[in-house]
Amino acid sequence: MSIQVPLSEELRSVVGTPAEATLLESSPRSRVWRVGLRGGDRVIVKQIADGGGVGSDEDARYAREVAALRLAARAGRPAVAPELLAVDPAARVMVLEYLDDQGAVDDWMPGYAESLARLHALTGPADSGTLPAWSGPTAADADSFLALAKALDVTVPPGLPNDLADLIDRLDPTSHHALLHGDPCPGNDLRTADGLRFIDFEQASLGNGLVELAYFRIGFPTCWCAMSVTGTPLTEVEDIYRSTWLALTGTDVPGDLADACAGWLIRGDALVQRAERETADHFARIPAEDFDWGYVSARERLLHRLSAVADVTRTHDHLHLLGRLSDTLATRLLTRWPTLRPLPAHGERPWF
Repeated sequence: MSIQVPLSEELRSVVGTPAEATLLESSPRSRVWRVGLRGGDRVIVKQIADGGGVGSDEDARYAREVAALRLAARAGRPAVAPELLAVDPAARVMVLEYLDDQGAVDDWMPGYAESLARLHALTGPADSGTLPAWSGPTAADADSFLALAKALDVTVPPGLPNDLADLIDRLDPTSHHALLHGDPCPGNDLRTADGLRFIDFEQASLGNGLVELAYFRIGFPTCWCAMSVTGTPLTEVEDIYRSTWLALTGTDVPGDLADACAGWLIRGDALVQRAERETADHFARIPAEDFDWGYVSARERLLHRLSAVADVTRTHDHLHLLGRLSDTLATRLLTRWPTLRPLPAHGERPWF
């Protein structure tokens, strides 16, 4: 059944009259149309829909995206997001600039890292309250992670519970105000003639940019298409991010990348798609079952994250116990389930 594009008379008076509309593939959380206007121009119409998560959060997701797009407009040229042309809050509709996506490129990560840093650097303390603060791991997440270790017969070092409590405190976003995308996954990045732009800001927040820079090391934790980035490519993209941030802000990136990676490791909800988060203790499922999200299983995602955290915390002042446990847990997973595969390499990312 076709769904009529929700362009009110007020929106039409701003952007023009539609001549044709094509409903595009999107997540259950939204409906998106490519609309051709009389006169030849094109726009994107997006309506935030109910569904795709726990509770009725559609109004909040709409407000986040609109606020984030307005903040992202500060970037000027090259832009880091589509231009927001008009809104209809009552219908949760926004009209966006149409972008010609140039498709696959061989080396996509440098442009991604630069645009991510430019996005993060757009906001500061004066923007507090324009978006919700980033939501980090909780004590319940830490308890669930440690319970998984015990369920797999791995001894938890005595000081580690306190270390994880300190980690959660260090990840408090209160003193950080970077504009976070919230879900910077392949498919939410479009390559245009004047650079990369991010789309779909429904989960945007303010926090520490390192929690999204960590995507490279930790395997893109909120994305169905988990990927591995290691070696020289990893060093290069992290250097690009840090140098771009420094050039824009005059300061080094605040915080600790190891903390950001560890924060993603201990979140069981980061093993499943958004609709399944906050529905169960997903770490508790690991010993008895494996479960897929996209083309990667939960145990494979966890194995990658354990190895990444073991590597980045090996000589860390505050996380060396977590590094030791992560190394042991990774070995235990491979011993118990030897057919677990490494994550696909970044060169195998899907294109849409």
